[in-house]
Amino acid sequence: MLKKDQIRHCLDVMGEMFPEAHCELVHANPFELVIAVALSAQCTDVLVNKVTKDLFQKYKTPEDYLSVPLEELQDDIRSIGLYRNKAKNIQKLCQMLLETYNGEVPKDRDELINLPGVGRKTANVVVSVAYNIPAIAVDTHVERVSKRLGFCRWKDSVLEVEKALMKKVPEEEWSVTHHRMIFFGRYHCKAQNPQCEVCPLLTECREGKKRMKKVGVLV
Repeated sequence: MLKKDQIRHCLDVMGEMFPEAHCELVHANPFELVIAVALSAQCTDVLVNKVTKDLFQKYKTPEDYLSVPLEELQDDIRSIGLYRNKAKNIQKLCQMLLETYNGEVPKDRDELINLPGVGRKTANVVVSVAYNIPAIAVDTHVERVSKRLGFCRWKDSVLEVEKALMKKVPEEEWSVTHHRMIFFGRYHCKAQNPQCEVCPLLTECREGKKRMKKVGVLV
């Protein structure tokens, strides 16, 4: 596990590497964002953006998603994994938004989590990106980077990773750290073939040291 000053160094370096890190899901408002994030489960942002380019032209409001048969919505998102289940959840989510929230996406994370198809990660993304409320959304990249570097324990659950990051990262940096860790994991510390040999955080990274040792490189 990294010490406080080591974590600070890692955060600063990731900030230098990815100063423009941001949410890469294209959206124009909180409603489009919650739909996009819900679609992104087990799917790349690139594919989601391809689908939502046309989807968001056809569907502007919760009422629009409810005005078509489920099969039509499924066809509109067919290229996305788990499209049948996601289409059902989108319609249920839209129904709940209309019945409970006057068609508006709530700002409260706990209320967001109650929406069909919206888990803790999605809720954290929405409150952070759409409403500028400090939050850390732990996706596959954030979890991988946190465990490789030693921000948390290997055995930690996603919720435990989130709590560890919230404890060790200043609250005012939660949202930007979330984006920087995603970029770091997506474009540098990849699941397969991470760029350990050129990583500026190699001396702090327990996983990177092991990988370099295996190929005969001393750190």
